[in-house]
Amino acid sequence: MIILETERLRIRNWRETDRPLFAEINADPKVMEFFPRRRPREESDALMDEARTRINASGLGFFALALNDTDEPIGFLGLARTDLEPFLPDGTVEIGWRLAVRFWRQGFVTEAGNAMLRHGFETHGLAEIVSFAVENNARSTAVMTRIGLRRDAARDFEHPRVPDTTPHLKHHVVYALSREEWLTR
Repeated sequence: MIILETERLRIRNWRETDRPLFAEINADPKVMEFFPRRRPREESDALMDEARTRINASGLGFFALALNDTDEPIGFLGLARTDLEPFLPDGTVEIGWRLAVRFWRQGFVTEAGNAMLRHGFETHGLAEIVSFAVENNARSTAVMTRIGLRRDAARDFEHPRVPDTTPHLKHHVVYALSREEWLTR
């Protein structure tokens, strides 16, 4: 099932044939540079199964991101409810993504991210969409800025699920966009 299409991309439900790409991005040291660890294939498969279940339950989640012309998966992107109280209140929805390195620097996440914001505000009627990343993750924060989110330093937090063994990954910066701000763009 295709959720959204852009000029070059489709955002769709996961397929069994997407598992190798999903495992690739979760094991890649460059993609996972700002995460506490990479995931072996078994964990990656379980994570993909969880992503599929969450999508089916809520209509929100991290969907496969694929090229329109070939349907080749290149990563994932989506909207998901956070589970980070008290740092982000219950009901907060984040936009997030991961992309295989060979597809970096082609504007794919910006293109799909803009479409997903529209989907979140128009289809789901969200009041706000946030994104967060490790403070020095310049690639992700640059995308956040390009899709119109603004830094909200008052909401920055120390991520509770980042282990103390990786203190350089604990501090997360928050970017946000309200429905009103999106409508005036």
